[in-house]
Amino acid sequence: MELTTNDMKQWLLTAGEKMQDNKEYLSELDQAIGDGDHGHNMARGFQEAADGVKGSGEEDIGSIVKSAAMTLISKIGGASGPLYGTAFLKASNEWKDKTSLTQNELAQGLEAAVEGVKTRGKAESGGKTMLDVWVPVVEYVQQRDLVPSELAAKAKESMEQTEGMKANKGRASYYGEESKTHIDPGAYSSYLLFEALAEALDKEEV
Repeated sequence: MELTTNDMKQWLLTAGEKMQDNKEYLSELDQAIGDGDHGHNMARGFQEAADGVKGSGEEDIGSIVKSAAMTLISKIGGASGPLYGTAFLKASNEWKDKTSLTQNELAQGLEAAVEGVKTRGKAESGGKTMLDVWVPVVEYVQQRDLVPSELAAKAKESMEQTEGMKANKGRASYYGEESKTHIDPGAYSSYLLFEALAEALDKEEV
């Protein structure tokens, strides 16, 4: 498996489309246990990041991802902007000066992203957050030969498992046991992000 510069650009473009298409549902999820603005914030931020990719002649994957990170930090409100932005920023450091990524290099960047989110959000997996998708996905990329359909399935399965978890971070934690009856909105947007990656890697779909 190799992820090229064009694949990276396609990932961001597809992620922007998915956040737009699902912004109402993401905000519905967030209304149940949060501020209710997650979908519109994510759609705005990732659309800006996607717009930055369009027509870009940049070939360095690290630079592309760093630019997206800064856009996400500045354009997404609430906690999500700093968390997603930090994830992309940490990954960009691992991918600096590269025009393609091996699976191992992809895993290294995603692992750095997870560590960044854990530090920034003071969270661990199991707390009903975006990490409950990111961590299983990173473990899959580290341990298995990457198959795009399996990557998407792992992200979806992990997202669905947040229904039944008790939130212990952010506004959702105020809801206590009631938070168990809802899918975490950050987990759902993370699922969309990795579904977009799977589609970017599946050349037959792009």
